[in-house]
Amino acid sequence: MSLRDCRTNPVSCHDPLLLARLERATDLCNSYSVDCLAGVDAVLAEDPDLPLAHCLKAGLAVMSTERAARPLLVQSVNELERLSGRANARERAHAAAARAWLEGDFARSIRRYGDILLDYPRDLFALQVAHIGDFLLGSSQLLRDRVAQVLPYWDESVPGFGYVLGMYAFGLEETALYERAEATGRRALSHNPRDAWAAHAVAHVMEMKGRLREGSDFITSTSPDWAPGSGFAYHNFWHLALFQLDLGDASRALAIYDQQIRPRSSRVAYENVDASALLWRLTLRGVDVGERWQSLADDWEAMQEHGHYAFNDIHALLAQIGAGRDAAAEGILHALEQQARAGGTNAMMTRDVGLPLGQALLAFRREQYARAAELLLGVRGIAHRFGGSNAQRDLIHLTLVEAALRAEKEGLAVALTAERTELKPHSPFNWLLAARAFELAGDPARAGRARQNAERQRPAPAVRAPETTLARLALQLW
Repeated sequence: MSLRDCRTNPVSCHDPLLLARLERATDLCNSYSVDCLAGVDAVLAEDPDLPLAHCLKAGLAVMSTERAARPLLVQSVNELERLSGRANARERAHAAAARAWLEGDFARSIRRYGDILLDYPRDLFALQVAHIGDFLLGSSQLLRDRVAQVLPYWDESVPGFGYVLGMYAFGLEETALYERAEATGRRALSHNPRDAWAAHAVAHVMEMKGRLREGSDFITSTSPDWAPGSGFAYHNFWHLALFQLDLGDASRALAIYDQQIRPRSSRVAYENVDASALLWRLTLRGVDVGERWQSLADDWEAMQEHGHYAFNDIHALLAQIGAGRDAAAEGILHALEQQARAGGTNAMMTRDVGLPLGQALLAFRREQYARAAELLLGVRGIAHRFGGSNAQRDLIHLTLVEAALRAEKEGLAVALTAERTELKPHSPFNWLLAARAFELAGDPARAGRARQNAERQRPAPAVRAPETTLARLALQLW
């Protein structure tokens, strides 16, 4: 007789001890632990025919966003289909969802993971994969509402409830329900301080509301709980670097880059996305980042990720532009052009956002700032279609502002910087951008007031992120 897990979901397993090990491995996956894949492999070493363990590996491959994870996904899907006679309906539904991702229909895959929850609302791993999938596809409303759909079946008595709250907190934040998001995220952390995703949701609230010093303090004070052994710590430290940038402390942001985001060469797409995004922001500010672009561009080039996921392609392109490797950058743009003509979800993401954004970035590199601004204006309103968070996609707006300033489009520059200062009036950097725009427009009085506002928001004393070993979920998949 098959058993049920701690959340009453059916599992095609007859050994209670093996099920207990499988549940520990599932918890490692839920927490984005550095040991999650090893934990699943240890279970499969005991029983290679355990369907749910293969479901976990398939879901990890889906969430990785990496072309390098494709062999793992192929293997897992093949094993699940081989075991279809042993698997139960829930496990076969996981297999079908993973198969859709393998075939390039990302949207259908995530719908199928979401459909599992209609019958098994306490399937925490299906919820996690669907949630990350909604993030990857830029489905902000579903980031919130898909989690809301299962909340009636969860409470403090159900193991893993904190993870559900953490996911809901991020969905609330991405739909601008900031007060509820913060309260929910803090509640999640009260259940499980190790939940880096819940901490990430609270950090996002502080980023979007411009609570810069508070955000720095929050990440620094909570990191001893969630950073050790986490495959997600580097991203929370990326948020810490963004807080430092907005406060005007570029040197501290670079130190965080070196110590926490990219302390060594990496071929992990998620880590390199954050590295590209931070270095680009620093470069837009005129900060000399030394040889960091060269090392990062080397790793992106070695990964050969082009054409798998447009969001990654754009960050690979940034690295090549930053390193001054025009031929490599043009090669990525050519790959985007080819992908835009292909089939599947990524082709749509590339056509709508990736390709015009890549063209804009290359125009910026060539100092064709008016052209870059024109292309970016066409993309900014639909950029959610190629995934990422609001904070990550702010890179587009920052580049648009800089293009408008350099193209001497004073009206556009004033309008764009006004958007930023209204949303985040506590950001010294936003006020300095506004001062540049007003100076360009020949309005010294407003430029002076903007500089005074920037001075009023001068940086707090530097904070130091605690040392931690960077965990690498995606590295295990590579």
